[in-house]
Amino acid sequence: MSSPQIVWLRRDLRMADQPALHAAAKAGPVIPVFVLDQERAGDHAYGGASLVWLHYSLESLGKSFGGRNSRIVLRKGDAPQILAALADEVGATCIHAIRHYEPWWKEAEDELRDALGDERKLCLYDGNYLLPPGSVTTGSGDPYKIYTPFSKAMLERMPPRDVLDEPETISSPGNWPESDVLDDWELLPTKPDWAGGIRAFWDFGEAAAHDRLDWWTDEVAEYDEGRNLPSEDITSRLSPHLHWGEISPAQVWHKLKDKRSDGWRTYAKEIIWRDYAQNVIDQFPNYPRESYREYDERTLWRNPNAGHLIQQNLECWQKGMTGYPVVDAGMRQLWQTGWMHNRVRMICASFLVKHLLIDWRFGEQWYWDTLVDADYGNNGVNWQWISGTGVDSNMFVRIMAPLTQSEKFDAAGYIREYVPELADLSDSEIHDPPDSKRGDYPVKIIAHKEARERALEAYKASKS
Repeated sequence: MSSPQIVWLRRDLRMADQPALHAAAKAGPVIPVFVLDQERAGDHAYGGASLVWLHYSLESLGKSFGGRNSRIVLRKGDAPQILAALADEVGATCIHAIRHYEPWWKEAEDELRDALGDERKLCLYDGNYLLPPGSVTTGSGDPYKIYTPFSKAMLERMPPRDVLDEPETISSPGNWPESDVLDDWELLPTKPDWAGGIRAFWDFGEAAAHDRLDWWTDEVAEYDEGRNLPSEDITSRLSPHLHWGEISPAQVWHKLKDKRSDGWRTYAKEIIWRDYAQNVIDQFPNYPRESYREYDERTLWRNPNAGHLIQQNLECWQKGMTGYPVVDAGMRQLWQTGWMHNRVRMICASFLVKHLLIDWRFGEQWYWDTLVDADYGNNGVNWQWISGTGVDSNMFVRIMAPLTQSEKFDAAGYIREYVPELADLSDSEIHDPPDSKRGDYPVKIIAHKEARERALEAYKASKS
């Protein structure tokens, strides 16, 4: 009988188009393993919303393996040490895994390779992105830093690799190693249980991801215009499924590649943006923590740790109490559902760094904790784009006007859903309610003109 093959699961929680699982199933009995290693990532350990998604995704995948007379072995602690010890215990000759590009996972892969020594192997595969990060380069062989030429180069190499079917057979080992019980990890909040909105808003797991893709196939044509309309929400909502690897970008691409619409062409570029973000963190591992451009941070940003009023401003933004309805609707949707409409994400992020002049990293950390699709690359790249500090970013002096954005993109219905205290206002009033009709809803934390002038002065001072 062939020796057992360990499949190390991380953000690749699917059965189909899972190259590591596919290779392991061909080589021998399969032992899927997920190690909850929260210490390794430091300030980017899984946030609260991510842990909720992880619980339900592991639960769903466990049922899928159970239907194949298999199971997931759950362990908690230092991933390289646990996996190396488990390989010794079961006599595994190889640990199969999909490559990950977060710096802590690259470090873990190196440590595991060393721990396995010469007798056992770590076999790594690409599968979470359209093309392996670092493989798309300029004519001189350098990695791209700017999105537009990167996107053009990517499109020239599409479609991606063929999709792998789910393994026909998954053999089980003669003896299963011990496993933790998922519920004992206590990933779900209980005191209080604040995850009810997330459960109501989402279906979790591989089957749910493909159901969503099937729905999106009929809707993607409307995406080019619809993506900016939060009240209609013509978006795929595939981002958490892609982030957790419940579906692969190759599966999405092949499902949609024959579409002939502006909506698909726009959506294709956003799938490519996922690859771009991974290429950025592959070049700059600390990008979600460190600004790329040089400027005087102390002059530009108001530090919440340095003053009570600034901390209050941050908390008002986090709680959706800024007095700007579209901003507050977005922040409340984020808290309730673990997700925010993409147009509103930009409005809310811009408001924090330009209206409130609060360091983008405070926003990055809040999104990290509250988004079910919190992704190290995407989150960091998007925040540095909006703050004007990134390798490829919007200019800081381009300051989004939330009241104008709200009216332009018809956010009235969206505001009524998430800011119910304003639900009775007319479409003409709800974007910028007069003080006499705000009731218990707060007045603006700062006027737009005042915020804009303050931001431009601070930016000028930070560059002098």
